[in-house]
Parts: sequence; C-alpha cells; structure tokens
Amino acid sequence: MKKKRAARNPFDTAAFGKKYHYDGRDLGARYQSQSTTFRVWAPTARQVDLLLFTTGHQPETPRVLSMKRDSKGTWLLNVAGDLRNQYYRYRLLHPGRTDAVEAVDPYAVAVGANGDRAMIVDLRDTDPEQWSADKRPAPLRATDAVIYEAHVRDFTIHRSSGSACPGTYLGFGECGARGPGNVKTGVDHLVELGVTHVHLLPIADFASIDETSRKKQYNWGYDPKNYNVPEGSYATDPYDGRVRVREFKQMVQSLHEAGLHVVLDVVYNHTYHAVDSHLNHLVPGYYYRQNAEGGFSNGSGCGNETASDRTMVRKMMVDSLVHWVKEYHVDGFRFDLMGLHDLETMALIRKTLDGIAPGLLLYGEGWTGGDSPLPYERRAMKPNVSQLRHIAAFNDTLRDAIKGHVAEHHQGGFVQGVAGLEERLKTGLTASVRHPQIDVTGRDLWNSHWAKEPWHCVSYASCHDNHTLWDKIKLTTPGRSDAERLQMYKLAAAIVMTSQGIAFMHAGEELVRTKKGHENSYNLPDAINAIDWKRKVDHVDVFNYYRGLIALRKAHPALHMPGAAMIRKHLAFLPMPSAGMVGFCIDGAGVGDPAQWIVVLLNATGSRQTVQLPEKGWNVLVDGAKAGVKPLRRIKTDLAEVEPRSALVLAR
Repeated sequence: MKKKRAARNPFDTAAFGKKYHYDGRDLGARYQSQSTTFRVWAPTARQVDLLLFTTGHQPETPRVLSMKRDSKGTWLLNVAGDLRNQYYRYRLLHPGRTDAVEAVDPYAVAVGANGDRAMIVDLRDTDPEQWSADKRPAPLRATDAVIYEAHVRDFTIHRSSGSACPGTYLGFGECGARGPGNVKTGVDHLVELGVTHVHLLPIADFASIDETSRKKQYNWGYDPKNYNVPEGSYATDPYDGRVRVREFKQMVQSLHEAGLHVVLDVVYNHTYHAVDSHLNHLVPGYYYRQNAEGGFSNGSGCGNETASDRTMVRKMMVDSLVHWVKEYHVDGFRFDLMGLHDLETMALIRKTLDGIAPGLLLYGEGWTGGDSPLPYERRAMKPNVSQLRHIAAFNDTLRDAIKGHVAEHHQGGFVQGVAGLEERLKTGLTASVRHPQIDVTGRDLWNSHWAKEPWHCVSYASCHDNHTLWDKIKLTTPGRSDAERLQMYKLAAAIVMTSQGIAFMHAGEELVRTKKGHENSYNLPDAINAIDWKRKVDHVDVFNYYRGLIALRKAHPALHMPGAAMIRKHLAFLPMPSAGMVGFCIDGAGVGDPAQWIVVLLNATGSRQTVQLPEKGWNVLVDGAKAGVKPLRRIKTDLAEVEPRSALVLAR
C-alpha cells in the first residue's frame, strides 16, 4: 500500500508569508505617559482582546478592551492614560473554537511573578545608577576568549561563598566576597582566575520554578516561558516586574566594571509548554514544526521544537537577541541545540548583531536532541557550521577524546590512558580544521576537519551537561588513587588551554568540582549543584594551575591562532616515543608570539618519557605541577623528560 504523504503545512507556503509577515519594530506594548500602544501578531485569530490587571499575579477581574485587526496579521490598540506598572494579557478566539485562550505577549519586556502577566513598564525606571555609562569591555577576537560557564544560583548559594545575596543576580555581581581561608569568591574569583567571558546558564524567564514559593527549588532553566525577561527566582523580589530587570542590569554592570564579558545561554529551540504555550495560543501550530502525522515534532527531546525557518519565528528570535544586546548590554550568546535552527536564521542573527555591536561572541551546540523535519543540510549542525561566519560549535570530538565519551559513563579517554585516541586528540588540538599531518581517510566529517576556521570551534573538556570532569575521571579509574586522578585532571586542563579554537571551561573545574557522581543535575538540589568554595582551599594547587594555564594562553597568541592557514603553516606535530603521547611545535615568530618557538608535550602514559626536541635550550612554562608565564626551570639540551600523566610546555 502506498504511504500517504503528509499535506504541506500552509504556514510554510510563500503565500502565507507574503500575506502575513510583519516587518515592523513595534510589536509588544509601547509605553508613553499619555497612552500605551499594544500590537500583537495573531493572523489566524477572529477576535483579540486586551486584558488589563493592576497586579502581576493576584486573582482579579481584568479590564477588557477589544483590539482591532491591522496590517499583516497584527492586532492594534491604543489605550489613553498612564498605564505604567500595570499588567496585561491577550485573550483570543480562533476559528472553529468557541472557547477563548489567553496568552502572554511574546514581546513582553517585564512580567509579574511566574511570568503569567506582562508588565507595562518604562524601562528607564529599571536602569541602575550610571547605567548609561556602562561600557562593554573591548571586543576580543573569538579565539582570544576564555569562557567560564556558570549558573547564577550555583555560583553563590553555598554558605561558603560569603555572599550577602546568595543565589541571586546581585550575589553573582558582588565584589569583595570572601570564602573559607579568606579566598576570593564571586566576581573577584573570576578576575583572579583570568577568564575573559562569563557564560550564564539560561536566565530568560523559565517555567519550572514557582517564584511565589518559599520552598527551595532548582533548575538549570532550559524550559523557557518568556524570552525577553530575566528569570524572577534570581531577583530579590519576583513580584514587581521591574526588580528582576534592574538587578540583572546591576549584575552585568558589575561584571563589565571587572573587565568581564557577559554571554547568555539562550533556548529558542523549544518551549516548556507546547499545546498550552503562549505562542501556540496566539497562532496555533505556527511557531512549532510538525511531524508527518501533524503533531509536534520533537527534535529537542523536550516535546516540541520551534520553527526558526518560518519568518515570524525567525523575526522573534532576532528581535529578542537585539533586545538583550541593546537593553542589557550583553556581549554574546550560546545557542542551546543550535542544530535545530536553520543556517539562514543563524546567518541573519550574525549580520543583525554585527550592525549593533560588532564582535559579539556567538556559539552553540552543533547538534539536536532528536530527529527533526528540518532538512539536515539546512541545520546549524557541527558539520554545517563552516558555512557560517563567526559562529562556533562545541567540539565534542575533543571533549570525548580527552576524558571518554559522555554517553559511555565507564569509558575513559586519553588522559585516563585509553589507547588509540592520539589522532582524534590531534583534530581537537588543531580546532578541527584541516591539517596536513592528520589522516582523516575513512573518518566521518563529524570527528575530523569539520571546522573551516578555528573560530568555528569551542574547545572544552566539560560543561554543565553530563558528569563534572572530576566525577568522570573518578568513575572511569577504579582502583586508582586520587593523586593519580589529579594528574589526569591537570593534563585535561592543559590540553584544553593549549588547543586552538575558543577555550571554554565549566564553573568549578578549577576547584575540582564534584556533583557527587550525578550526571544530569538539572533539577537536583543545591546540595548537589552548589559550588563549595572550601574546595578552593583544598585544591589551591589545581586553582593555581588553571590560573597559570589561562595566563599562559592569554600571553601567547600562538596557542589561539585566528586562522586555519596559520595553524596549518605554523603548527607541526612531533614524533613521540610511545603511544599515549601527543606533541607539537609552534613557530611563534611566524605568528607574532613573544616566544620564537613553543613546544607542547602531552604524556598520558604511566611512565616518564623522554622526547627529542627540535633545538637545544628551552624554558619550562608548564609541567605536571605548575603552570604560568614565568619559567619554572631551563632545559639546556634537546631532550625533555615528561612525567607520567602530565603536560610539558616549553618556550624559547
């Protein structure tokens, strides 16, 4: 029997787009003291009403005002009088239905508790002192970035953080906090560590936390509800919609004053609700992709996926990003499940943001959470990211080569001494660009030279997903001592910080962070997720090692070259005396580095190894115990001794 082909979705036709695509920049509520204008896009509705409330969450009978159909599928209403700090929703009737549905404005810029009512606000009321003078740190080339991925609550909620406002935006931006042994925490810790960018796990209003409850709750925030509003559970007052906006700005302001760039983790690929989402109530079926049966496709693994390839979804994404850049002065974005977004949308995002604030850092997950009806060749996947300009993808090839595949919990990687990973590690060390010394014959593009330029590649060993680096190493090394594991741990850090591409680390890596063996801690309590700052005292040697590696990377442009041609010309792999080793030499003089030559030797074996060097006379900058920019000692000969499970970085 011939399989019945699914009918083409009318939302995907050129006719629908031509008739209903709205180009205007006035969607949402436009407040003035004399009146407020409301415009919402709902082309398939037969009636739209504005509901006005005096509070953001209390039960009350709203004032109901009918909206008028306007251009390109929008509905419009101008309400006279000063509506400042009132709240609103939309009520809609759709053809073929007798029951009305309600929705929060997707262009809302402030909301009440739990994000169920949008707030009419003058955003200038939310600006902290000197906000107009806030300046982003000078833009960096993408490969100059060292990114620190952190969760707002995790960072200061533990009592050891010494924060006056633990678990909040204000706590995250707090200066002067001290932990056990008077160690620096918070912003001062980040400055001391030397990172350049702070990547915040999702802070856009999400659905899983009840902001009105005093019960302790936790979530990473990958369950979006309102895209243009900060999450209220990180604010000191979730009820007044202005507070979360002001306090988020205060955090950004503090980080900028410390010289740190702020990157937001954005989750446009799906919403927490599907059928009952605000978007689906506004235009049923439009904002989401459908499967062959006409239901919600599930490329996110969360029950739905948004349709970035439909023009008004694309516009919503771009407008939202522009809002975060203009209103909050943020410096970049990390795209969750970027593989669900189409290449055209991502290219437009880059172009649009370049016209506002050139040099913003853009990167994302180059994969999906499941299959999608979006054709593979149109997805912003890792193998397709080379078609995009200055947008990067995470290099899971390097991650898994370093410590073992994340889905195989008991499988180790190079640093644990697993054989046969040398070539795969080399692809990661070169930011997965084509290199003449790496044989990719018969290998899939996913794990070979998928990047065209090093700024296409984010180099990392761990992130919020899966086991922490320490927990993964511990899980894969039964019978080994913690001293041996810490050697492996430092070796992993040295690999990331000497890899080409964009350097990235998980918050707490530098403190040997553990989540007590839990892999997926997205909704687990603070006891699992909170950063325990006592570990900075217990593992001060590891902290200093990370600090030294970051300083080394920043001081030597040879370790983060901006172009693939430079990598191919100036980085050469060296012959190694044993399996379980990788070494390379960089012509520093050829790339403007202060060192004439740099050699990196990586020894994952359990034995001391002797390596023949290209020349005589080298300064040791990194070994298995210490790292930094000042020489630890000098090697006068052309032979280097590399200790077991360690890195050796030499310069001359």
